[in-house]
Amino acid sequence: MQVPILKQGPYLIATIQSALTDADIVQLRDALVEQVGRYRSRGVIIDVTALDVMDSFATGTLRDVAHMVRLRGAETVIVGIQPDVAFAMVHMGLTLEGVTTRLDLEEGLDHLNRNIKSAAYR
Repeated sequence: MQVPILKQGPYLIATIQSALTDADIVQLRDALVEQVGRYRSRGVIIDVTALDVMDSFATGTLRDVAHMVRLRGAETVIVGIQPDVAFAMVHMGLTLEGVTTRLDLEEGLDHLNRNIKSAAYR
């Protein structure tokens, strides 16, 4: 299953709509890293609201995406982690250390907008 990636101004938004195979997650990683360069994106939002489970491979790959995108000059925000998913992740020792998370898409966009504006003044 391919994850749609939308371009919204200087951002890319990937909305994961159902459980993905490991191959799907790798394909999403590769597409996001490539499209950040193609569109000169300043930020990436990965919306995981529809996921009711995140295993160690998915968590690690999303963390890798954030680090790869950072190396390409953009910031990643993961939004929509459900309470039960957060509980299970903590219980299993899975972390998104070094990755920004926000409650929902609106907060993710607000975060990126604030960071881009503050970076413009540096």
